[in-house]
Amino acid sequence: MTLQPKCEDVETAEGVAITVTGVAQVKVMTENELLGYACEQFLGKSVIEIKSVILQTLEGHLRAILGTLTVEQIYQDRDRFATLVREVASPDVGRMGIEILSFTIKDVYDKVEYLSSLGKTQTAAVQRDADIGVAEAERDAGIREAECKREMMDVKFLADTKMADSKRELEMQKASFNQEVNTKKAEAQLAYELQAAKQQQNIRLEEIEIEVVQRKKQITIEEKEVIRTEKELVATVKRPAEAEAYKMQQLAEGRKIKTVLTAQAEADKIRLIGEAEASSIEAVGKAEAEKMRLKAEAYQQYGEAAKTALVLEALPMIASKVAAPLARTSEIVILSGDGSRVTGEVNRLLAELPVSINALTGVDLTKVSVCL
Repeated sequence: MTLQPKCEDVETAEGVAITVTGVAQVKVMTENELLGYACEQFLGKSVIEIKSVILQTLEGHLRAILGTLTVEQIYQDRDRFATLVREVASPDVGRMGIEILSFTIKDVYDKVEYLSSLGKTQTAAVQRDADIGVAEAERDAGIREAECKREMMDVKFLADTKMADSKRELEMQKASFNQEVNTKKAEAQLAYELQAAKQQQNIRLEEIEIEVVQRKKQITIEEKEVIRTEKELVATVKRPAEAEAYKMQQLAEGRKIKTVLTAQAEADKIRLIGEAEASSIEAVGKAEAEKMRLKAEAYQQYGEAAKTALVLEALPMIASKVAAPLARTSEIVILSGDGSRVTGEVNRLLAELPVSINALTGVDLTKVSVCL
């Protein structure tokens, strides 16, 4: 916890009232016994209440110590004053389980300008001593500066001489080192080139041996390739050509045999068809002749009656041919009235039918008697 104790208008040992502010850092101690003291004192209190108790304790000790010191002692030696406060207050706060980590004086001032007056006197004395000291210091500084310049020049000349000697020795050493380095470089370069030439010669010998082996292998591969090509030609050209020639020969023979057999079959077919047609024509002619002969005999035997029967047999066929267009008609309605010509047309059709049949067939239906 950070506390800021402040004591206003506290009289010192000389009766001068001053105001002192400080800053203190405190914490709760963690030892078992001291932690127990802290629990007894502060358990159940808030942080603000704890700070208030510790702050009042510190301010009380601060007031007591201010009454035993003079303003000069407090102002000039603040560290000793802060140490004294810490030493006096530590036992009391320690019995409460609190440890003072640090305590410093922040500010010291008064309302009667005592400190400013004291500072003016001290400032004047200090200024006087400072002026005297500055004059003496400037005098001693001038003397010392001249001596230092002389010593500096002596040291500079000596240093320049040593630097020249060192530079000359350095250049000589560099020349010597460069000579040795160049010699070693030349030797190394010659050795490197000689070794490189040897290695290059060995590499070339190995390359020649590799080329010889490669050429031998290439010759062997070419020989194998020739044999393979020859076999491939035999397998892919000669054998297929022989097979194709044999195939063409067999196909030609087959076509020849096929042509001969086809010609023989066609000849046999034509011959058999001719014989069959001749037999058919002969049988048909005989049947027609026999039919005509039988019809002639029938006609001679029956006369008009046979003709009439043939006409009557043909009438249904004629009627069906005539009525064929009417078969697609679902219904025929004949309307007749006074002065209608339908009845007359029907009667005329019936009267003309025997004449038409007589003209077509030569049969007179008026002379035919129908038996039911």
